[in-house]
Amino acid sequence: MSSCSTIHLTLPQCDGGARKIRYIYLVNLTSFSLTQSSNKSAVVPLYLGADVFSNTDIRTENHPRYHAKFAKKGFATKVHFSSAFRFQGLKVHTSNNSLWFYSIQGLFRVAFEMYSKEEQLAVLENFQDVWKSQINDSPLKMSYSLNVQLGLPQPERCHGGRESADVHCSDTGDTSADHDYCSFPKQSLQAEQNQQVISTLRQKLHSLDDKLSSETQSHTDQLETISMLLENIDQYVNGKLEEKDVTETVLSLLTAKDWGCAYSSSLLCSIGQWLGQQFHAANNSISQRVEGFKVQHIEQISDLPPAEELATELFPVAMQTLLLHWMGLSDESTVERRHSEYPILLLILEFANHNLITGVAHVLYSSLICK
Repeated sequence: MSSCSTIHLTLPQCDGGARKIRYIYLVNLTSFSLTQSSNKSAVVPLYLGADVFSNTDIRTENHPRYHAKFAKKGFATKVHFSSAFRFQGLKVHTSNNSLWFYSIQGLFRVAFEMYSKEEQLAVLENFQDVWKSQINDSPLKMSYSLNVQLGLPQPERCHGGRESADVHCSDTGDTSADHDYCSFPKQSLQAEQNQQVISTLRQKLHSLDDKLSSETQSHTDQLETISMLLENIDQYVNGKLEEKDVTETVLSLLTAKDWGCAYSSSLLCSIGQWLGQQFHAANNSISQRVEGFKVQHIEQISDLPPAEELATELFPVAMQTLLLHWMGLSDESTVERRHSEYPILLLILEFANHNLITGVAHVLYSSLICK
């Protein structure tokens, strides 16, 4: 080992497809190396836990808990390094100078539990030779204390491509880190959360792709709705989402199944709440329109147009459509009944919007308020 005060190490890394995984070789209970010896069976490759768990659904602050769980099964270990070692790209607490690592068996276990199928395939393709060569390895101890670095760190290649392992001595600390074990700034946390969301979305899309590929017949009646949803997602991502497209998709989802009793449907409650908020927000514009109408018809206030004409001129079509369907007056067969009951619909609109127009509305409102 060098006699200088601090030894800065750059861990070599393997290419696992889109995932870069740094590693060391465990030589014995107290020694490690950054290069593989000629006697491959004498060393055990250990893969950095931070890289193994990168771009998974597990939040960074929860990594230690998962590492400990895998350590109990012999797949992971906490390596305590001598205080003389510092790691480029890794900000580690100097008080314990420890990092989590995984065996090749642990890497495969995490991959098949948490990676997408494409990432699993990349791990298989890039690490299967390592897995075969280490198949008889014993489970890892819960922790190791490594004080000695063996071998000279020369550049070499591994399955999938290995980068060089560098070492140099310095009295200064590492000023940059791609993985911070000391703190998690808000920006880093936000970026991590974004990556987790993206990872989850990709997994869901891969899962959907698998289902559609393997069960083409069983999803025939759902294909149109699925297509509309994906089209809306694409339009939303590209900022081109149109009301017409959303209307078709929402109606398709609403009619996809029977959503249950009107008395207990959370879907109906949510839709009712949303509609009520939208209609309430339109109250000011409705009031302005009603006031303008009264000014224009001040002379004929006792001789107003028919209820249907008034409703159409003064209130949003959506409000009338809701009430017509609610009251069972939307079919062509109900034209006569609709004509006779439209004054009731108009009264409901006047009361609900707090804008009274007809004489009947004024009389009823005064009577109801007085009582």
